[in-house]
Amino acid sequence: MVIDAARLALANLLAPETRKLFWKVLGITLLLLVGLWLALHGAIVAFALPWVESFFPDLPDWAGWVAFVFTIFAGVGLAFGLAFLLSPVTAVVAGLFLDDIAEVVERRDYPADRPGTAMPLVPAMIGSLKFLGVVVVGNIIALILLFVPGINLIAFFLVNGYLLGREFFEFAAMRFRSPEEARSFRAKHSTTVFLGGLIIAAFLAVPIVNLLTPLFAAAMMVHLHKLLSVRDPLFANQLRR
Repeated sequence: MVIDAARLALANLLAPETRKLFWKVLGITLLLLVGLWLALHGAIVAFALPWVESFFPDLPDWAGWVAFVFTIFAGVGLAFGLAFLLSPVTAVVAGLFLDDIAEVVERRDYPADRPGTAMPLVPAMIGSLKFLGVVVVGNIIALILLFVPGINLIAFFLVNGYLLGREFFEFAAMRFRSPEEARSFRAKHSTTVFLGGLIIAAFLAVPIVNLLTPLFAAAMMVHLHKLLSVRDPLFANQLRR
């Protein structure tokens, strides 16, 4: 079941609607990072550079070239620094479009089922930040365990598998159920959800490809939620109400 959900999610990533959504997410992310670079670089030129120059009031005129070179290197350094934020910022932005990818999956693969209900903007933003927090906390824990021989890589997959599986499955479930029902349903199928989370963690571990993690994870958990629901006697008919 988990493999089927992952396979279907990969197919959804190739859909034209998903590609458009990804480019939209990436475009917004790059605009945010460029804006942040301009703000930080402007702050360095306006405040940091004059502050440094105040310690050397008697520098000759040619020393102005040193300041110019410093400004260039500062800009390049900021660009490299912000490059490391590409993945987490993409995750935050993509978190705002999870319902869009869920709608693509439901419309393409489950046209006969009742469509899910999208989250309002504010809860969606909170969920987006929550996803980022889950990734950060999970990787901090994994980083701490990195110093424990033999379990570092295992820790990365176990921690991220549990956290990512839980968050994304509950997101998919809450499109059809109350938060309490979604958590209860996830707990009932916790082993299957955890295995799905391990696949998401493996996806997250691949550089560049991991930019697609939120979209892949949302699509996969929509499929997994559907597959589990129709096989569970207590929930089999709720998707068609």
